[in-house]
Amino acid sequence: MLMRLAGGRMMDPAHGIDGQARDVYVRDGRIIDPPADAAAAQTLDVSGRIVMAGAIDLHTHIGGGKVNLARLLLPEDHRQACDPRTALTRSSCGHATPGTLATGYRYAEMGYTACFEPAMLPINARQTHLELGDTPIVDKGCYALLGNDDFFLRMLAAGQPQSRINDYVAWVLDCTHSIAIKVVNPGGISAFKFNQRSLDVDEEHAYYRVTPRRVLHALTRAVHELGVPHGLHVHGCNLGVPGNVDTTLATIGAAEGLPIHLTHVQFHSYGTEGDRKFSSAAGRIAEAINANPNVSADVGQIMFGQTVTASGDSMAQFRNADVGSPRKSVIMDIECDAGCGVVPFRYRDQSFVNALQWAIGLEIFLSVRDPWRIFLTTDHPNGAPFTTYPHLIRLLADRAFRNEMFEKINPDARAASILGSLTREYSLYEIAIMTRAGPARTLGLADRGHLGAGAAADIVVYRDDPDRERMFRTPEYVFKDGQMIVRDGRLVAVTRGSVHAVKPEYDRSIEAEVAEYFERYQTTSADGFRIDRDELCECGSELIVHACREARR
Repeated sequence: MLMRLAGGRMMDPAHGIDGQARDVYVRDGRIIDPPADAAAAQTLDVSGRIVMAGAIDLHTHIGGGKVNLARLLLPEDHRQACDPRTALTRSSCGHATPGTLATGYRYAEMGYTACFEPAMLPINARQTHLELGDTPIVDKGCYALLGNDDFFLRMLAAGQPQSRINDYVAWVLDCTHSIAIKVVNPGGISAFKFNQRSLDVDEEHAYYRVTPRRVLHALTRAVHELGVPHGLHVHGCNLGVPGNVDTTLATIGAAEGLPIHLTHVQFHSYGTEGDRKFSSAAGRIAEAINANPNVSADVGQIMFGQTVTASGDSMAQFRNADVGSPRKSVIMDIECDAGCGVVPFRYRDQSFVNALQWAIGLEIFLSVRDPWRIFLTTDHPNGAPFTTYPHLIRLLADRAFRNEMFEKINPDARAASILGSLTREYSLYEIAIMTRAGPARTLGLADRGHLGAGAAADIVVYRDDPDRERMFRTPEYVFKDGQMIVRDGRLVAVTRGSVHAVKPEYDRSIEAEVAEYFERYQTTSADGFRIDRDELCECGSELIVHACREARR
């Protein structure tokens, strides 16, 4: 069937289209050029409406071990937001960590059509994909966690050549059907198990005698040389520690000009000025991002209210356990290759620290000049649930509203922030970059994030409401692969999404080395570690493999 969305004001930054009235034609789930039989199209008049590609969340914790632990730890969270079964949907619940069904439904109702789990432990990939396969409507993808695993650290300590490290990284991507590589507290999660309670960029691991700088450099090179589109996704050392701005700047330096993505950078942008020895270093971080075109970042904005922090950074979460609200926590590990910490938390606007964290995130958003290299996230659920995105968009797009909210926070935090002096307001075009075109480009999704011919027909139609929170909370229409799934903010159809991955080339001889290691040290075999393509599809998702750039050796 041929469908025409007629007369909408298109926001398509990938093609430089900023609000011009255009028709969009859809056939067989794809956007096409105006066809010869255009008169036969089923037409939906969207005149005066804002038309964007489906939104893409490039960093949201929606599957895997730590998310399930968070759900188990917080039964009271399930009671906060319970969605009853309907003729169309099944019952699901949860506020900070909604169940798989609610996750897909709520994302779709806000106009999101793709979401990426940024911290998948490779040994736990099968369970993660099963869970994501149960998440309806939205497309998914995963970033495989490396940098604290014993096999990699042994390679680094032994001085193995970069080409061999590249083979191992590519093997992990292939076996786990991942689209990117993530490192959390490089070397620090492993060091925690050797009783080290902190590890800065140039400090040595007590056992392997390697530094986080070496971990970062080796993985950044591997990702770049393999041609993986998304630069190394980095959760740096010293998460949440006052003074960690210097660690973050050193992390940028460790990339030596190669592509690197700083995730939830708000939590890594702290100084030590003032009587409380906690201050905003957002200006220094924004300046560094502006000056280094190889660097991109997502903010990890905190929002006030109850949530739960669920992170692979067991070192940081062990430190935070005593300030949990409610006061309970879980710290765990799988196969000693990474870590996990779950600590519930309530961010309070009258807490000096929480209020200044809120302001720091907004300072970064408003100070980084290039919207193609800064992305809208709350590090769901760590800074706030993803359902707060419309409110965050209004804070960025409406200075008067932002200043009104700023006046309500802790007065000492207000005095310590420059937020009130920042006049920038994000335009709809910039929001489309930050939530659509930018994530698609950085992840290498050539057929997502835009409205050009050949793109998947993931399309969102909004009423142009000056209240941007209301506008982005309730789209008028959402289409997934050409099928209408949402009308006036409510689901009208439930579909299945796909899984996005990359498959870089590598020397298959690494498999024998890995197999020997698994046989000696792991509780499963290397064959059991690999997920076959057919098995992935049985999880409920089609696999879409995206091209890597030409490998750089």
